[in-house]
Amino acid sequence: MMVEKVPDSTYDMIGGLDQQIKEIKEVIELGLKHPELFESLGIAQPKGVLLYGPPGTGKTLLARAVAHHTDCKFIRVSGSELVQKYIGEGSRMVRELFVMAREHAPSIIFMDEIDSIGSSRVEGSSGGDSEVQRTMLELLNQLDGFEPTKNIKVIMATNRLDILDPALLRPGRIDRKIEFPPPSVEARADILRIHSRKMNLTRGINLTKIAEKMNGCSGAELKGVCTEAGMYALRERRVHVTQEDFELATAKILNKHDDKEVSLAKLWR
Repeated sequence: MMVEKVPDSTYDMIGGLDQQIKEIKEVIELGLKHPELFESLGIAQPKGVLLYGPPGTGKTLLARAVAHHTDCKFIRVSGSELVQKYIGEGSRMVRELFVMAREHAPSIIFMDEIDSIGSSRVEGSSGGDSEVQRTMLELLNQLDGFEPTKNIKVIMATNRLDILDPALLRPGRIDRKIEFPPPSVEARADILRIHSRKMNLTRGINLTKIAEKMNGCSGAELKGVCTEAGMYALRERRVHVTQEDFELATAKILNKHDDKEVSLAKLWR
C-alpha cells in the first residue's frame, strides 16, 4: 500500500486515449471539482470506475493523471497485496485502506489487479480461496458504506474483466467501466510522438512508419522503442537519434513477441 502526494502525471503525457480521458473526467473529476452539479440535479455521484484492458495500455497512467488534475492524494494498492494467508488479514487491510483514504481526503484509491480478489465466487472453495472471498466481501461492505461526496473516489484496474464478480460491478458500487484496447496505428504514432518529444531527433524521422510496424503493441512497448532507440545512439556516442535507431529498436521489441528472429530486411522492406 502506497500513499503518494499529488502525482506528476498529466493528461498531455497520455497518447491515443482521448475518449478514455473524456470518460474519466466525467466519472471522477467532475464530482470532485463540481459536486454542486450533481446536487442541483438530485443525482448521486459515481463512487468510482473500473479500467479494463491488456497490460501496458495506460490504465495506471490515466489514474495517476486524474489524481494530478483533481489535486488528490493517490493511494495505490495491488489486489495481490490483499491476498493474505492468515484469517482476517486481507479484510483488515481493506478497512485500513478506506480509513487512510478518509484521513488523506481528497483522495483516490487505485486498486490494481483487482481480479486477484474480485473474481467470481465459487462453491466449495479451499481455505485460501475462502479468505480471498472474505476480503472481497469486506471490499463490498466498504464500497456500500462510503459516500462519494466525501472527496474519495475508487479506481480499479484489471486485465481480466471476464472473471470479475458481478457483485463488484452492480449499480451503486463500481458500475462504470472504461475500456483500454490495444492502440490503433494513429494512437501508436501519437504515443511515439509523446515519448520522443524530448529526444534529439534527426530531421525526417517517420514515426508513423514505426507505428505501422508495431501492430498489437502496448503503450508501454512503444515507450520502450523510444528508450531503446536512444540507447542505440548512446552506444555509438551520437547526440542525435536516427530513423535507423528507431528501426533497430522496433525489431528488438518485436523479437520479444516472436519465437523466431525478426529480420530487419524483412521488417522494413
